[in-house]
Amino acid sequence: MKSFGDIDSKFRFVILASKRAKELLTGAKPRIKSKSKNPIRIAQNEVAQGLIDFEIIQHKEEDKVIPEEEVFIGEEVKEEAKVKEEKRTAEEEKKIIEGKKAKKKTVKKKVEQKTGKKTAKGKKKKEE
Repeated sequence: MKSFGDIDSKFRFVILASKRAKELLTGAKPRIKSKSKNPIRIAQNEVAQGLIDFEIIQHKEEDKVIPEEEVFIGEEVKEEAKVKEEKRTAEEEKKIIEGKKAKKKTVKKKVEQKTGKKTAKGKKKKEE
């Protein structure tokens, strides 16, 4: 396994190296001389050698959120959906039905215009 210097985990190493690489990309001077000109590689070497200072901040007890009660909210979502469906009024239903009828009429008109034949509900088209 690779040595990460004084760093306790590889995840912390990666985070520190990435932040340092961003600093190098924005114009910060490297703290070591390296053959590599790649800022990522330079940042990794700096962190591994312990040249980058960092502090681990511990969470305070006040900051932690303690759940009062674990509740499955799936049932509440279903109930809300039912309530929304019930709120749909008869007028809205009529508008939807009228809209569908209007669409059917326009489709029939387009068919009649293209074919030159009239269509009747439930009957086949007759050629004249």
